[in-house]
Amino acid sequence: MESSPESPPPDERETAYDLLQRGEELLRRRHHAQAAIVLERADRLEPHRQSILEALGRAYFNSGQHERSRQTFGELLELDPSAHYAHYALGQSLKRLGRPSEARTHLKLAVALSPGTPLYRQALARMPKPAPDSSD
Repeated sequence: MESSPESPPPDERETAYDLLQRGEELLRRRHHAQAAIVLERADRLEPHRQSILEALGRAYFNSGQHERSRQTFGELLELDPSAHYAHYALGQSLKRLGRPSEARTHLKLAVALSPGTPLYRQALARMPKPAPDSSD
């Protein structure tokens, strides 16, 4: 049997950039779980790419996968500890996981790193106040 010169299916030749673009479009259209699948493929092709990790973390968060979101934004912060959005998103993930003390810490860092961002200030203001005997 002769092999035909057919090209591989389109998804097999997609670059990490192509997958990132497709994943971001799915996020814009609010197809968060589908975006996570596409962005996971991009991450496998180019691990530790900050733009991919940020989009993947958002896809996880918005599809209710808060532990995966926490892990992804944590990985992003290992690459760039000054990434204010990653601190914000990690704080939001930790809040959803019922870890308010850790969440507050990351939200404070987001505000400190980008004091002009109202989103970060509002998220911090919405956090419940720590108990008086708490170390916060």
